[in-house]
Amino acid sequence: MTKKIIFLLSIFMAFCSLHAQGKAEKAITTFFEKYPQEKIHLVFNKNSFVAGENLWFKSFVFDGYNLSSISTSMFVEMYDSNNSQISKEIVPLLNGQGSGSFTLSENLKEGVYYIRAYTTWMSNFSEDFQAFRQIIVYNPSSPEKVVLNDASQWTASVFPESGTLVEGINTKCAVRLQSKGITPSEWSGYVVDAAKPDVKISTFKGFDQNVGAFSLTPKAGVQYQLIINDSKGNRKVIDLPAVSGSGINLQVSTGNDAVKFSLKSKNIAPGTVYKVIGTIGSQIVFKVNSDKILEKTYSIPADQLINGILQLTVFDEKESIIARRLIFVQPGLLKIKKPEIQSMKLNESPRALNSFSINPEQNNNAYTVMVLDGSSENPEDENSFLSTLWLTGDIASKIYKPSQYFTPVRNNEALDALLISEVWKRFDWRTIMSDRFPLINYQPQPYISYKGKVSIQGKPASNAELNLMFEIPEYGSKLLQIKTDDKGFFALKGLLFEDTIKFSYQLNDPKIPAEQVQVIFQPDYSFVPLKKPLPESNYILIQRQSEDQLSETVKRYVATKNTQSNIDEKATLIEEVKLKAKKKDLTKELNEKLSSPLFKSMNETIFDFVNGNNSTNGYMNILQWLQGRVPGLTIESSRGSSIPRFRGSTINVYLDEMLLDPSQINTIPVSDIAMVKVIKGYFSGGFGGGNGAIAIYTKRGGTTGSLSDFAASTKLKKSIMHGFDKEISFVSPNYNDQNFSKISQDSRTTLYWNPYIEAETKDQTGIQFFNNDEAKNFKIIIMGFDTKDYVPIYYNEIVQ
Repeated sequence: MTKKIIFLLSIFMAFCSLHAQGKAEKAITTFFEKYPQEKIHLVFNKNSFVAGENLWFKSFVFDGYNLSSISTSMFVEMYDSNNSQISKEIVPLLNGQGSGSFTLSENLKEGVYYIRAYTTWMSNFSEDFQAFRQIIVYNPSSPEKVVLNDASQWTASVFPESGTLVEGINTKCAVRLQSKGITPSEWSGYVVDAAKPDVKISTFKGFDQNVGAFSLTPKAGVQYQLIINDSKGNRKVIDLPAVSGSGINLQVSTGNDAVKFSLKSKNIAPGTVYKVIGTIGSQIVFKVNSDKILEKTYSIPADQLINGILQLTVFDEKESIIARRLIFVQPGLLKIKKPEIQSMKLNESPRALNSFSINPEQNNNAYTVMVLDGSSENPEDENSFLSTLWLTGDIASKIYKPSQYFTPVRNNEALDALLISEVWKRFDWRTIMSDRFPLINYQPQPYISYKGKVSIQGKPASNAELNLMFEIPEYGSKLLQIKTDDKGFFALKGLLFEDTIKFSYQLNDPKIPAEQVQVIFQPDYSFVPLKKPLPESNYILIQRQSEDQLSETVKRYVATKNTQSNIDEKATLIEEVKLKAKKKDLTKELNEKLSSPLFKSMNETIFDFVNGNNSTNGYMNILQWLQGRVPGLTIESSRGSSIPRFRGSTINVYLDEMLLDPSQINTIPVSDIAMVKVIKGYFSGGFGGGNGAIAIYTKRGGTTGSLSDFAASTKLKKSIMHGFDKEISFVSPNYNDQNFSKISQDSRTTLYWNPYIEAETKDQTGIQFFNNDEAKNFKIIIMGFDTKDYVPIYYNEIVQ
């Protein structure tokens, strides 16, 4: 699950024992180890659509600050503004990434819609941390139209740093704006003594549409008020919290070199012991416990941390919380890797061919690439890949345009003020210190999983062998055997396929008539109903008037939709824009030829004896050849047979996808073997075996594992399994092909969309796309993730 990406700072060992475990340390350690937290970034090909269009999406699922390995499936649902579900899909997560599409019905009414995304594991925690993305769907035939809500009232709140105002201690205060609509872009304020309203004590100007800040040295007994004015003449008067005559104030500053903090106090007895714990996510990264803590300023070296939200919490001797603060680590030095783009050839001429290439990144397995007309909306403008990873994935409150805090022209003071106004809600210290942890109702299953029950004349078929014959296009029929438990139940885990698979079944007992056998299959996963209200929108619906004109954006979408059907009819996808764009090497081609979908896994190691340099000279047994070549795999000898084990657990051996006793391996000439793959963990062909397998394919492979009598399964009972929802292909015109010459108008906004391009280890990844009729520049967005250094790979620029 969560990897330890940061380390406790050894510099503080001189004045605190990191091994001394109080309630807080024990609680957070338990939470970190047993309750990892996933978060999802969703990006669409655009943010607004017209009814009848297709919506494509890409997801990145993180466990803290690394791509998640917890979940292998993601649930995606579409809702209207009344919380009614319109559509739903389940998509596979490969190395923490997934993609899919929705077809928006022609009959959708114009309005605000929401895409919800979550994993089974995330369903155990607050819905606030699931992904909710708003989209606008236009429909010129609807009686109502959607408009920006710029008339809604706004409110403001004041948040002193660390939560309190203490007499005589100069304190930074954040001012946070909220609204059901749009908050003002220009606003300012000043602080007064309520008894002397004409005297301004402190003044400030809002940083952005979220937050502003001011400093105040308060006096006990004075009631302070904040007066806020916006550019439209609206005015708000807000009471500040009461001033305490004694207490602790946690003051923090963050820079590129260090996070510094100190505890300022008033009327606190000297020698009082306080404890400060620093956490990133739910992992302790810093701790100090001292009776001299009020006398010092502490510095946490930033180079030992990562970009992200650091929570500092101050505890007293009874481990009660007396102050806390959120800070972003190194806001001025964001660790972002830029993909190296080369050979960029752009042509602004209508329908011209454009291209560029991406140099391979060693620690990144795939890129997401989209190219947009430079005049169109950018789906990363509101909430970007970076802002989800570092901010909104863990902060659930409404933030206007959070992406602004991670751009090259970002305002670090604004981000700091925003975090002063927030409280960490991934866990509550008081709750977990009372040994009250989240109730786990949902356990993630590997990919698609099914459970079933076998009955014979209504009674459970205990410990029975069941033959399943799968009919797989292009691979023929595959026979697999499973065994029920003492109550007739069985499980099929790790299925990785799209759409549906047909299969037949019968008990492996000729004495039992087929008509007496009943098998009931049920998916071992479920969509979890939404309980909370949907997020508030900045848009509202108003009555459409007969004289209303369509906006230029809507006109363009309507034109594009009308043209797209013509493109779809004529399009033959060029190699560069296939869904899984890549150069296929010979080993990949061999794997595709020999392996059926049931024996494919994202966690497999392939040895190619046809095209590779794998020499088996001197080996009489292929299992012995494998010894030492796959981490975790050992080959043990027992009574003349080789027994394969992976991390101590015995794994099965398959010959041309038929289960084989390891003792029979000696009968297979090594020279007859075309390919061997070692699969780790669950895979479809294992049916309940979670330890993996060794699959051996002979040079006649691909036929040995198939049924010789393809008609035999037609005599048996049949059923269907539903897999992952199939993604609609993103189709672009190829103007080098004369078939596209009759397209009258091309106003596409998304010129290229590829959610998963495998990063080549040697060759550059090539991208090609054709211009529309209008584009004069291009928005190029590239996303990936360095899994070694925990650093996002990101490029989001306009080029021309």
